[in-house]
Amino acid sequence: MNAASPSQDLYKWLCALALAIIIPVLFAGSYGLGLITETLIFAIAAMSLDLLMGYGGLVSFGHAAFFGLGAYGTVLLAVKLGFSVWLSALCGMGVATLAAAAIGFFCVRMTGVAFLMLTLAFAQLIFSVGVKWRAIGGSDGIGGLVKPELLAWSLADPLTMYLFTLAIFSMVLVAMRRLIGSQFGHALVGIRENETRMRAMGFPTRNIRLAAFILAGFFAGVAGALYAMFNGFVSPDALSWGMSGMLLLMVVLGGAGSLVGPAIGAGVFLLMKHFVSSHTQHWLLVVGVIFVGCVMFFRQGIWGMLKRQAGGGAP
Repeated sequence: MNAASPSQDLYKWLCALALAIIIPVLFAGSYGLGLITETLIFAIAAMSLDLLMGYGGLVSFGHAAFFGLGAYGTVLLAVKLGFSVWLSALCGMGVATLAAAAIGFFCVRMTGVAFLMLTLAFAQLIFSVGVKWRAIGGSDGIGGLVKPELLAWSLADPLTMYLFTLAIFSMVLVAMRRLIGSQFGHALVGIRENETRMRAMGFPTRNIRLAAFILAGFFAGVAGALYAMFNGFVSPDALSWGMSGMLLLMVVLGGAGSLVGPAIGAGVFLLMKHFVSSHTQHWLLVVGVIFVGCVMFFRQGIWGMLKRQAGGGAP
């Protein structure tokens, strides 16, 4: 089968973007738009984890720390210090990126289970600060963020918030696809496959992993800032190991190492959360059964299964 040309690939992405704009606008009400907006936000967070996990082979169980720091930075600076929401969001992303640089400096020295446990330890440390520090809301969290205006439109309008989030999601997806397709992305995959060989070829493997860790933290901070703007509230739950586990589930459910897969996983997970939980309090049990089935029978996730059904194709 011949590979799609760049023009055909662009055409498919433009069609997908057009459908993403037209269908929700015409058929989704305020609740539906809110659900899709939340899905796009978590899709960004899941894709940022996939950069580490799917392409770098580094399974992190503390990725929520950067998501939560992006959210906390946005809310705290806007509510406590009176910064504009836009400036607060940029600062929140910066805080997440700096935290990723500091934490990554220690974590990338490890691999495997040691890496996983170290990321969890750092994330739990940040979570503990969020729970105990009453000045930033403690276990109650902090709210009061007023959704800003974008030109002549207010993000308080569900449609405006959706279109804004879709625009950010599209930019993040394009940026991450370019990153994965670059020499840096190929080197990262090479380190995942055989780090010893890449080191022998002269690649600074530790620095490349650190750069990937920082970039993943930045994109998670972007998702966190959007989450704060969407909810107007943030609590320590955004920093918890449960949030990290949820992002991990999204990546595995959709298919690691494919960017699109984690986005699909985010959509499937949140749909199950919203609709199954409305019928039973044991919705996590249903999610767990589906997750186990996915791991056992669809090792490449939902996106991998769809590609096999369609006869292959580029991730």
